[in-house]
Parts: sequence; C-alpha cells; structure tokens
Amino acid sequence: SNNKILEYVQKGAQAHGRAYSIMYDLSGIRLNEIEMVMDDWRGLVDRLDLLNDSNYLHEDGKPLVAIWGVGFSDGTRKYTLDEVSQLIDFLKNDPKYGGCSVLLGVPTYWRTLRNDAVSDPKLHDVIRSADALLPWTVGRFSGSKTALERGKTYVAEDQAWCDENGVHYLPLAFPGFSWANRYVKENAKFNHIPREDGLFLWSQAIAAKRAGADTVYLAMFDEMDEGTQIFKISNNPPVGKTKFLTYEPHAPDYYLRLSGAIGKMLRGEIPVTETLPLSF
Repeated sequence: SNNKILEYVQKGAQAHGRAYSIMYDLSGIRLNEIEMVMDDWRGLVDRLDLLNDSNYLHEDGKPLVAIWGVGFSDGTRKYTLDEVSQLIDFLKNDPKYGGCSVLLGVPTYWRTLRNDAVSDPKLHDVIRSADALLPWTVGRFSGSKTALERGKTYVAEDQAWCDENGVHYLPLAFPGFSWANRYVKENAKFNHIPREDGLFLWSQAIAAKRAGADTVYLAMFDEMDEGTQIFKISNNPPVGKTKFLTYEPHAPDYYLRLSGAIGKMLRGEIPVTETLPLSF
C-alpha cells in the first residue's frame, strides 16, 4: 500500500540524512470529500509520528504539507475553494494534527485568474492563507530562450506578488516534455518539448534565480509518462514498437547531477550563466 511505501521512505530518509514530505493531489476528490484527506493525515501522524520527525521537511520551522490541484479551471475537480480553505485551516490550526506549513500547487496563470486558472478572486485569498506556492508550468512553453524571457515577466511578476503577500514562491522547472508514450493512439508528438541537452532545464532555473526566487521545484523525479523524469535511465532501452529518447551522449545520472548544479547555483556557490556549467 501507499502507507507502507511511505514507511520505507521515512526509514530511508532517517538512515541517510534526507528530507521527505507529503503531497496530497486532490484531483480525484469529489465534492464534500475533503474530510477524507484530513482523516488520512490524522492516520499518518498517529502511525509515523510525522510531526516529531526531524527528517520530515520543514518550512519556517513547521512540517510542510503540500496540497496540489487548487484553482484549476478544467472542470474535472469538483471540490471547492472553500473546502480547500477548510483543509488549510485544519493543517495549520488543528490543536493535535496542525501546526504545519502549507504549500499549494496551483495553475500557471493563477495570478491573472485566466486560462488554466479559475476566474474567482477567492483563489487569491486561499493562496494568501498558505505559506508556499507552486505554479504548475509543465508543458506550457518550450525553448531555453523562451524560458529566459518568461523569467523577466511571468516569473518576476509572480515573485513580486508572493513577496507582497508573504508567500514563499517556488517556480517550477522541467527538463522536457512528451506524451508520445502515454497517448500513443492520439498520435501525441514525439519529443514534444526538447531537452536541449539540459539547457532548457538550466534556463528555467536561471530565470527563477534572476527573478528573486531562492527555491525551484524540479518536475519530476520519475514521471516517464510525460517525459519529465530526471532519475537514471538506460541509454540502451529495449527495442520494440515504442521508441524512446535517451540521455546520450551523457551518462544515465546526467540530470541528477545537473539538478545538483542547479541547487549550487541557487545557493550562490557557482555562477549564474546562460550556458551550462563547465562541469557538474
């Protein structure tokens, strides 16, 4: 079960000095089911003592819980902003299971309340009640030059809004994108958003740094169905009807090492350059 996997994650983090945290993807929750999420959190806290685990990820000294899928306009999410507010209040203020910081996963255009975001200004009130913000930008644009330009407008303006409203902003960076091996029958484009040997990912991180961000969210560790994975993959995948890209000419751990370089850049340990670091 997922709970058993979480136990393994916790033990691994404690054994190797790593951090971990919980993210609730609300996408499958229907109207009036938000209490299920609260019950799940109560159970995890009771079973794994999460609130007292020093390896659990903290934000501003408090355990961080992420809530993903807030304010999207796709019409498939039946839970309401009021229900999300109820969940935030529970995680922050419940006398036994609260005391947490809350990160919200929101649409790309959350600030302007258009396109993939609901037009309800209440979304901004919900965001202000949280502690950190993650706008989902996977697949929304392509090209390293575009990433750098977006940093001057979209990312910088998001950062300014969050600074003004006391919310920690986490711009997202993704290495590339394709649904070709997820929706084969729909003829999704192969290598839809090219990785540019890592320059696309690096440019998004540079844009975030220049806009004033001190943290980025890398999407994703292992999400191969969207072609966004950064974990090790084989440069010699099995040959069949499905074709694959690889990291060649780079080693299987190339994007893990590049992610480490992004961390160093954000911390000011290596320069902010529009070209990839010489070594990492």
